[in-house]
Amino acid sequence: MSEVEAPAAAEDTRTWVEKVKAKQQEDIAAGKYDYSTIEDANLERAEKNLTEEHIQKVVKKWLATEGGARLKTYVQTCVHCGLCSEACHHYMSNSKDPKFSPVGKVKRTIWKILERDGRLTPAEVHEMSVIASSECNLCRRCLQYCPFGIDIGYLMSSVRRMCHLLGMTPLYIQDTAHSHAATMNQMWVKDDEWIDSLQWQEDEARDEFANIRLPVAKEGAEVYYSVIGPEPKFRTQLIYQAAAIFHNSGVDFTFPATPGWDNSDMCMFTGDFEMMGRIKKYHYESAMKLKVKKIVMGECGHAFRSVYDVGNRWVGWKMPPIPIIHSIQYFSELITEGRLKCREKYPEKVSFHDPCNTVRGRGLHEMGRHVTRVFCEELIEMTPNREYNICCNAGGGVINCGPPFKTKRVMSNEWKAEQLARVADQGVTTIVAPCHNCHGGLDDIIHTYHLPLKLKFLGDIIYEYMEKPEAE
Repeated sequence: MSEVEAPAAAEDTRTWVEKVKAKQQEDIAAGKYDYSTIEDANLERAEKNLTEEHIQKVVKKWLATEGGARLKTYVQTCVHCGLCSEACHHYMSNSKDPKFSPVGKVKRTIWKILERDGRLTPAEVHEMSVIASSECNLCRRCLQYCPFGIDIGYLMSSVRRMCHLLGMTPLYIQDTAHSHAATMNQMWVKDDEWIDSLQWQEDEARDEFANIRLPVAKEGAEVYYSVIGPEPKFRTQLIYQAAAIFHNSGVDFTFPATPGWDNSDMCMFTGDFEMMGRIKKYHYESAMKLKVKKIVMGECGHAFRSVYDVGNRWVGWKMPPIPIIHSIQYFSELITEGRLKCREKYPEKVSFHDPCNTVRGRGLHEMGRHVTRVFCEELIEMTPNREYNICCNAGGGVINCGPPFKTKRVMSNEWKAEQLARVADQGVTTIVAPCHNCHGGLDDIIHTYHLPLKLKFLGDIIYEYMEKPEAE
């Protein structure tokens, strides 16, 4: 897409978003960008290798073994009312084109699969993979507006599952799934590199906290802390901050020494459920071997959904075999118990972005605001918010489909840009977003639309503004 100059200091932020939007539409009209011409090496390879006979055989087996009552009930219950349409950021950001509406995406995929009894061409499967992987974040915002409670995120996940069984998955996210299979983490981090990262952060932290330790494989600890693959790879400061918060709050914690430390899960998004189950099994068993009281996981949304609601069920656990909570909840509990205290408040105006999987998937919106209000001077709400908040358009594996789909993803995020612009015009300088994928998606919006906003994790603000008796 063509670049545009940054807005003048006095220009209304929302007006600027409209200018960027107009420029995008000009580029599309001029043929500089076309959603239908996105090239993906893995999708193109798979299309060439598939036959209609093989597709129907695989699809019929998948429907017979996995396409149960839930899938059929959702499809048969939908009355095509369209109430889900304006809940979808893809629909709202693409000139309300009906094909981007939730029901439109279902009609182009799962309905076609069922109506034809799996008789599909390789080109149609290619198109379905693109729709399910890059035009739906599985955010389930549409579910909040459906009068029948139809979970279209589940239906799109089912389409991805079918595409996975046919080898039709976008290249970049499939490569990440391969990393999970080979190393049990999404970033190809070797076992010794994980330990080295923890030791390095302990050395760094001792300049600030003389007695701090980052315990590894400590049996019987109160808390087993798990992170996602990018943290030891290029966001080690988040490990440092979490350790500092726990140390300062008197938490008895440990990190695992073995594979299982990465709680993220791209296989859940590609439809490789067998691998997803294996990842979750490693995660829980690594904690159970240490006989810890509970797992606390870092600020990630999709990983929480995987370990709490999806992956654990695939391996046959109705509920996790060991208690697990998100760091949003744990930070809130530490504050309530008086173990985590604020020294002084973050002075700038902030707004809280509700991650889909911790809010619509777990209801942690008020806990997130509790932590934010304790550590921040003023919280200004986005509109809409909480379970109705607009998705960042990075989660659900969409950002992990990589560079070929980035422009499409950011352009389909214009609705979120407008929401961020509204709070920016109210004096907000900082967005608090307790999720890695949300940071990626929001960062792309901020840069594309030149929004005057910064991004923070809860841990960023807590670490900087908490009481630090030992450090003092």
